Amino acid sequence: MGVRTALWGWIGEGGCVEAELTALAASGATTLVGLMVSESWERAKSGLARFFGRRDVGTDTEEELQAASEELESARAAGDTGGQAEVQARLRQRLEQVFQEDPGAAAELAQLLSELAPDASHTFVNLVSGGVNHGPAFQGSHIHGGVTFNIQSAQSPAPGVPARPDQVPSVTVPFSNRTAELAVLDEALGARAGRPGSVDVGVLNGLPGVGKTTMAWRWAARVRELFPDGQLYVDFAALRDQSTVAAPGADVSEALAMCLRSLPGGNNGIPNSLAERTNLFRSRSADLRILLVLDDVNQPAQVRALIPKGPGSAVLVTSQGRLGELAMDGARLVSVRPLDAHGGLALLKDRCGAETVEAEQEAAERLVELCGGLPVALQVVAARLITDGTLSMTGLAAELDDEAGRLAGIALDGEESSVSAVLGPSYRLLPPDAARLYRLLGWLPVGVFDAGVAAVAADIDTRGAKRLLGVLAKACLLEAMSDRRYRMHDLVRLHARERATEEEPETEQRALTERVATHYLALTALADRALRRERLRIADLSALLRDADDPFTAPAGLSPLEWMDAERPAILAVLRVAVQHGLNTLAWQLAEAFTALFLYRRYLGAWQESLELGIEAAAAAARSATTAGEVAEVTAAEARLRSLLSRPLLDLGENDRAGAELDKAVALSEATGHLVLRASVLEFLGRYRDLFDPPRAVEAYQRSLELNEQAGETRGAALAAFFLGCALDARGDHTEALATLRRARQQLESRAEPDRRMAARVTAAIGVVSDHLGATEEAIRELRAATHVLGDDEGAMHYAAQALVQLADIAERAGNREEVVRECLSRAVAMHEASGNPLAESLRRRLEDLGG
Repeated sequence: MGVRTALWGWIGEGGCVEAELTALAASGATTLVGLMVSESWERAKSGLARFFGRRDVGTDTEEELQAASEELESARAAGDTGGQAEVQARLRQRLEQVFQEDPGAAAELAQLLSELAPDASHTFVNLVSGGVNHGPAFQGSHIHGGVTFNIQSAQSPAPGVPARPDQVPSVTVPFSNRTAELAVLDEALGARAGRPGSVDVGVLNGLPGVGKTTMAWRWAARVRELFPDGQLYVDFAALRDQSTVAAPGADVSEALAMCLRSLPGGNNGIPNSLAERTNLFRSRSADLRILLVLDDVNQPAQVRALIPKGPGSAVLVTSQGRLGELAMDGARLVSVRPLDAHGGLALLKDRCGAETVEAEQEAAERLVELCGGLPVALQVVAARLITDGTLSMTGLAAELDDEAGRLAGIALDGEESSVSAVLGPSYRLLPPDAARLYRLLGWLPVGVFDAGVAAVAADIDTRGAKRLLGVLAKACLLEAMSDRRYRMHDLVRLHARERATEEEPETEQRALTERVATHYLALTALADRALRRERLRIADLSALLRDADDPFTAPAGLSPLEWMDAERPAILAVLRVAVQHGLNTLAWQLAEAFTALFLYRRYLGAWQESLELGIEAAAAAARSATTAGEVAEVTAAEARLRSLLSRPLLDLGENDRAGAELDKAVALSEATGHLVLRASVLEFLGRYRDLFDPPRAVEAYQRSLELNEQAGETRGAALAAFFLGCALDARGDHTEALATLRRARQQLESRAEPDRRMAARVTAAIGVVSDHLGATEEAIRELRAATHVLGDDEGAMHYAAQALVQLADIAERAGNREEVVRECLSRAVAMHEASGNPLAESLRRRLEDLGG
């Protein structure tokens, strides 16, 4: 008995499994196909045969799996992409049936694959359970006032092993058609991967809803083995907002920072300017073979800055425009057109069965025409036909004909009218509670969300939200993604938003925004506190967080920094709409908590915008405050946010504006009487004066120290003492500087929450001052101690390299320490090169002069 008839042939072509099972089966099939052409196949085959054999009594599953493997290998050798897709489709169908009949089979397969082939199976393993042995998924936990969350911990790489980026999302819906376009990509990018000197660029262009993104994801999955150093993914739609005027190149700069953090070198030494980040990206990618997928690009500059330097790398772009300028640079332009009659029928056959389509061929062709050949619309049509056993293709074609006529007078063009004609009837068939959720999701400021956000949007519990999301996914009105989040296509969101505007009360959009903003405020505040419990905060969120289940401090819990980084576009989008709806208190509180991310990861454009939104909200809240307490709080908030704003402004070179913001912050803080706030603002002022008015920096730091001590704020006093000690040393007051720095270190080290990084920075400063006082051996001892601590901290490499150079300078002046000098300079060069710091070159020349 052949493979098709024995192992998979008995599966009917009709029927529809739940969206989650479909996603599991699709991911599992992708994993199995990858295994079949890998070196791990022989080892994995017997275990997989036992897995399938327990569910197929009387069949020789190992023999049939081997036959499938040979069929796949033959198709690959012949370049037969259709044959490869057919094998994968059969595997997907088989897994769908297995998972439907045995709910525990998916977890069993995940465990088996994680043992047999851990490198090849992590995507499927994570999809099944949020990651086998990689920490829990937090679901359905109430935070406050009905706020819920459903978030997962990220997989952690083995210690000392750089994580291989694998960022392109999985295709979680059945994929068919586009054979010709995929073949062009194979020839333009895949066949040339690894060729010396070649970095190829391909651009998929076409209408919204035509399937560009899904095709890019699909191609990336097919060619994973061609790019051994990983795949990076940037969604430019998430980095921009049409209602906000951003600085030119801000989205490109942030995209570069995202990519740099995923490459060797990580977060270490990422510069501030777009030009420097571009150069560093080229340096870090020079010896790598990677694929970079850039989604929803609208400017050629977004591509040019992100072309890696490593030979054999490739860039795959999706865009609604042709980006013809890139063709002049050698990019291959691939037009993704709406499906023709043949392609549309193939999609319907794949979803509904060939016999069903062939029985009503004329009606099926009319459905393709009414959908404008857009896969997003055809998916919805297929879902209607599969789930409604009484609906024929002829009947549905007639229904959509009427809908298209009804919309003829509405100002919708092209693809929008095609999708709207299909969505209208599907929407009207939804149960009332699912239809309401669909409408409200259209008002979310982001198109990708988890069940917790959906629950908050609709003001329902998470269990109910998951059930309704399943209804919408089954109707193909949204897509269940592999990370347990959901994605709503932009055209579907447009329709949902139109329905919400027509059918929901006028007050509901603001109420939804308030619920969602509160949800993100709670989680962001918890993440902020997990990063550092002791930090100046103006907002009193004790009532909001009192009964919250904290996902960041639980055993094997989430990384607060990674969560905030992943949710950064969503939080920024929520901030924007909160300000638009006048939710001023929520907005400034969220901006204050959100700044914790940027203290560690310097997305300068996003940091600046979030603080400016918070300042706008705090000022508006002050104008509407009705009590003295309210006025004091929002005045303090505005002062705090303006002082924080000076940080990104200085990094962006907007020095005059940074000074102006600090002047306003000082005046506002003086009006509040808040001692710790006044001290903090003066510390920021001192750091500004260090750059432009050094003599007056001492004055600002001394006053900051006094206010912190008066308020009993020992950590703030220690920080002020550190900066004061450095300023005193620069002024020549070395003895006083040394005493001040020693006091700062003692305070930092003796705290209940010791700050080892800051204490090590103080130690390095003590070494420098000791040298100025002629205590050479003590200086060397202190700087050595500092470099040991800072060198072990990935986020402190810049400070470690700086201390190494200072140590080398002192050792060289002292004489007879050439080995120490060479060692320090060599380590500093390595650190600066890893971060792309131009100081590496001058230090290397100095090392060569020493004969090192």
